[in-house]
Amino acid sequence: MHVRSTRRQVLGLAGGLFLTTLPLPALAASGSPTGDDAATSAQHTTFWQALELQSAAQADTWTRLKTGFGLPHDIENPRVKEWLDYFAVHPQYVSSMAQNARPWLRWVTRQLEARDMPTELALLPFIESAYDPTAAHAGGAAGLWQFMPGTGEAMGLNDTWWYDGRRDVMASTKAALDYLQTLATQWYDGDLELALAAYNAGAGTVNRAREQAAAQGKPIDYWHLSLPGQTMDYVPKLLALAAVVSDPQRYSVTLPDIPDRPAIAQVQAKGQLALTDAARLAGVSEQRLRELNPALRREATRPNQNAKLVIPADSRQRFLAKLDTLPAEKRQPKAHYVVKRGDTLSGIAARHDIPVGVLRQQNGLDGDLLRIGQSLIIPTTGQSASLASRDTTREVTVKPGDSLSRIAARHDVSVDALARWNQLDRSAYLQPGQRLTLRQASR
Repeated sequence: MHVRSTRRQVLGLAGGLFLTTLPLPALAASGSPTGDDAATSAQHTTFWQALELQSAAQADTWTRLKTGFGLPHDIENPRVKEWLDYFAVHPQYVSSMAQNARPWLRWVTRQLEARDMPTELALLPFIESAYDPTAAHAGGAAGLWQFMPGTGEAMGLNDTWWYDGRRDVMASTKAALDYLQTLATQWYDGDLELALAAYNAGAGTVNRAREQAAAQGKPIDYWHLSLPGQTMDYVPKLLALAAVVSDPQRYSVTLPDIPDRPAIAQVQAKGQLALTDAARLAGVSEQRLRELNPALRREATRPNQNAKLVIPADSRQRFLAKLDTLPAEKRQPKAHYVVKRGDTLSGIAARHDIPVGVLRQQNGLDGDLLRIGQSLIIPTTGQSASLASRDTTREVTVKPGDSLSRIAARHDVSVDALARWNQLDRSAYLQPGQRLTLRQASR
């Protein structure tokens, strides 16, 4: 799967040549050329200046994205044209999704470049989630790339009390690209259109459709298969989006300015770190940090030494400098509890509003047996002390027929708050037995 456009190769060469202009001022300073040498120098200067101007004009993420396009957009295909017409009638639809993509688009594009995959795939989250890493589907899919729980787990995206890897933009992007490459190479001889269909509908569905087409004497490429309606639209919609990005004015679409420079950086927190402290170190708002770290469920990084955090790129130096001055106790927010007579692990867990499994894992316990006088680590979240004193947090179990609105009404909280506490969409479908976090003011 090595689709690489000629334009991308040419621009890559131009970029490499542009770097060689750096010694030119030193040449000019060494002496003034005369005669033919002067004419040659002027020609070279004009050439390099032209390249410099060209490079400056292309210094945005959209140009970088288009440079790596490698799929045939086929805008005359009726199925593609149907979506092109839709985007032309609803230009704001694309523009609003593009705004959501601002922090992430360049980073995703660079991951595709590193794998030599066509960068049209950076537009796939437009279709999957409108580039919203907190997006949740009623069927159970979540995150920027809309992984189902089982597929996410198979691709190494952990789902714990602390963290949901499907909502981790960096981890889920790598998983999605791994998954697409695996589908393409394992089943379809590198055919990305078929791999995309399998990403949407499952390889089993696509493979059965190919078998049926072959039995009827039809071609077995994507465009000749009978697939579920959403999958029939999946590739045409992606190609139409790519065509719009290639020529936004033609479709009356306004794309936001996204400079071709890093917008985000991933740093190690050197132990568990509350988001309130992390925001202070980075010099950004807590809300901004939450938006960049939607996978974190407890207002803190995961409790391990190499815990990672996404921050604005221009805050990286400040964060790392100030992190070294942070007291050690701030890097591992936790408390200790000494076991008393009559204590049980489940009772201690309930008293501190944490799942028994988390308490067991934090203390390396195989079972529930406790000793009087034993000291247990009680993990704490990044919630501020003042907020913690006013709120209590507990978990409720979803019953058959439950919805967010029913649970919210039953516990006298708003649907918006319940959805926010659990990083769910208001319309999210709930599974019986699913555990939801509930916060209520102490009385």
